[in-house]
Amino acid sequence: MTAFTPPDAAGAHLNGAVPLPLAGKRFVVTGGSRGIGAAVVRLALAQGAEVAFSYHRSAEAARALCQEMRAAHPGQQCMALPAQVGDTAAVEEFTAAALECLGTLDVLVNNAGVTRDATFARMRREDWDEVVETNLGSMFNVTRPLVMPLVKRRGGAIVNLTSAVGLHGAPGQTSYAASKAGIIGFTKALAKEIGEFGITVNAVAPGFIETDMTAQIPPERMEYVKALIPGHRLGTAEDVAHLVCFLASDHARYITGQVIEVSGGLLL
Repeated sequence: MTAFTPPDAAGAHLNGAVPLPLAGKRFVVTGGSRGIGAAVVRLALAQGAEVAFSYHRSAEAARALCQEMRAAHPGQQCMALPAQVGDTAAVEEFTAAALECLGTLDVLVNNAGVTRDATFARMRREDWDEVVETNLGSMFNVTRPLVMPLVKRRGGAIVNLTSAVGLHGAPGQTSYAASKAGIIGFTKALAKEIGEFGITVNAVAPGFIETDMTAQIPPERMEYVKALIPGHRLGTAEDVAHLVCFLASDHARYITGQVIEVSGGLLL
């Protein structure tokens, strides 16, 4: 990744070039150590932001990402903090540490999520609870302590990662679909509630993206999936990150309450 000149306090490059789109913005990203979350962390920093992100089981990946970002973008903060987003007490510690690290907040990206796929008749209640608590419960746990800093600043953006499955459903994924559909309702309601304070709230709905999650799909199933996509390929984490960072930028300040698919036309 190519390093760049850090922006000055006014948000412009020291060499007088056009300011970066996220210059000076402070991001909190959940589940930022791998996959889409890591792509968002990388792109946000490349576009001038400072970032604090959570991780759960990927401590080594989180440390490596921070080292990479600090080397690539000296002078910008990149902080990895442990948190299980389904645990209210753990999230309180995470959000407090993130605000202390960043000083304030401009953008929250709710990205952390899990899947425990099974046909509904064979689904275990503990797997259902884990998926709902992590994917949907985290919307409450993470957003509640961070929404007031945005309200007090009278501006900012919240971007929630849902899924095309939350819009259209999928066999064997009732828990995942239910949790992701809940995120859509959460997004629309919160957008109406805090829009008067200049805060946008949007959801991004990825389809099949090249991540650890899709790597578990059997090859024959994957070939079937690719055949359904007009471009006959999976998306990349970077495809999703570009939309997330756009919605976090001032260029998207009149877009709120929306659910935008990044699925390559899977369900046209």
